Amino acid sequence: MYNMGIETVIKLNKFSPRPYQKELCRAFESGYKKIVAVMHRRAGKDVVAFNLMIRAALKRVGLYYYLLPTAVQARRVLFEGMTSDGKKFLDFIPDELIKRINKQQMLIELKNGSSICFLGSESFDSLRGQNPVGVVVSEVAYSHPQVYPTIRPILLANNGWIIFISTPNGQNHFYTLYNIAQANPEEWYSTLLTVNDTQQISEEEIRREVESGEISEDMSRQEYLCSFETGAVGSYYGKYLTNMELNHQIGTVDWEPNFPVHTAWDLGMRDSTVILMFQVIGSSVHIIDMYKKNSIGLEHYINVLQAKPYTWGKHIAPHDIQVREFTAGGLTRLEKAAQLGIKFVIAPKLSIIDGIESVRTTLPRMHIDEEKCKPLIAAIRDYRKEYDSKLQVYKNRPLHDNHSDAADSLRMLCVYLPRLRNTSNPEALERRYREAVYGSQNSLPGMFSDDLPPY
Repeated sequence: MYNMGIETVIKLNKFSPRPYQKELCRAFESGYKKIVAVMHRRAGKDVVAFNLMIRAALKRVGLYYYLLPTAVQARRVLFEGMTSDGKKFLDFIPDELIKRINKQQMLIELKNGSSICFLGSESFDSLRGQNPVGVVVSEVAYSHPQVYPTIRPILLANNGWIIFISTPNGQNHFYTLYNIAQANPEEWYSTLLTVNDTQQISEEEIRREVESGEISEDMSRQEYLCSFETGAVGSYYGKYLTNMELNHQIGTVDWEPNFPVHTAWDLGMRDSTVILMFQVIGSSVHIIDMYKKNSIGLEHYINVLQAKPYTWGKHIAPHDIQVREFTAGGLTRLEKAAQLGIKFVIAPKLSIIDGIESVRTTLPRMHIDEEKCKPLIAAIRDYRKEYDSKLQVYKNRPLHDNHSDAADSLRMLCVYLPRLRNTSNPEALERRYREAVYGSQNSLPGMFSDDLPPY
């Protein structure tokens, strides 16, 4: 109920929470400022979150943001969208409370002075300098991961609140948020509701969808059982990573000083630059380190490498390093790097799909350091095909998102790898074998030298 003065009392009775949504409503009303709700598909996430925002906007005058992954989705799903029973989302706001609706900006101004704005997460930079006091991020698992880091200082400063709602999409940034919330119950309210919890959708209905081919088994576990374990649906490498984890190929990977360390680069112009540092030891590829940074000159990355203790081998760059200008003087980054002391070799120019297949054939013999290469592991898990929501099919090309840079550097590594197979130092291999068998003494009596078994 909202009292507009002695003349008018308006009842907010167009929404009644379902039984399993009531705990979330109580948590919000009790004062939690940070909420993470993992809820299955068709659980009414946006309906409950939007109605909580309406009530908050009437209690505290301010600016409120409702974000979906893209502005197109924000318009289609919410601003112009309907619930499953055919009710428009905007109709949850009584007409008597609305002062003005700006359809172009997707902005609703209320008569008490509050405003509710619908946005896409791809415009997260536009949040800077604004002063929202309440935010809902819907479909967080598919939204830009920089939304919360960008808006968090603002909400801390003005005692604002934020609600994250989504189904899972592999172990990405939403999975990280959920784990943070679980570990900090004093500051965060978190909940995970599957169809088994809500009884909103029957197992028979889900089984029919799977058997008819509407969704895959993996997607049913993700969408209805809220599983973070399946990896992103449409993932190129998710199953390979699962096998690597089972085979203990993800963990501590030590640097072997007797072998050169090679690098594979993805050089970003507007995106991040990623450098993977790896060694080829026998038939195995050991990725021991990586570095990722955004919007910094080439000199910075070369300084980072020069500060490492490694003995450098090849530095692998994508073919477009030869054509993009790096300086106002017209030098390519290839020429600039040579001036700074790094001579790049150029990865073969394969199609992206051929490069992805090269990665697939290489992953089974890779070992990746779990601590130093977390962004790479996340990219392997969630790098996926772009989805055509209109045709409801996956396109035969990767989605460009925050995982693309690390995935591209991995692709450079794999397509160049055949040229590195014979670059291991035979003397180093012999030395390591002798040390492993006979100890680390550098001097053995000459009379024994012929008795050492060959490597």
